[in-house]
Amino acid sequence: MPVAKVKEEEKEYDILKHTLVPKHEIMPAEEIKELLVKHNITTAQLPRILASDAAVKALNAKEGNVLKITRFSHTAGVTTYYRIVQKE
Repeated sequence: MPVAKVKEEEKEYDILKHTLVPKHEIMPAEEIKELLVKHNITTAQLPRILASDAAVKALNAKEGNVLKITRFSHTAGVTTYYRIVQKE
């Protein structure tokens, strides 16, 4: 019996589980308020991430959501970044 072959582009991957993709999470409203007060900024001053980004799509994040991105580096340790989702 022949084995069915699957084309590479038809496979589904969970991009958030890839070793090179840092941890992404959608921040709750209360944490966003704390972040903005702590740094004395508005959401308009946050760096942007496009809604078309693969990690944003995987999280099902919507325009206006703030993402907390936690990266690990052997030299710098753990660093946290914040991005607001925007349309293209």
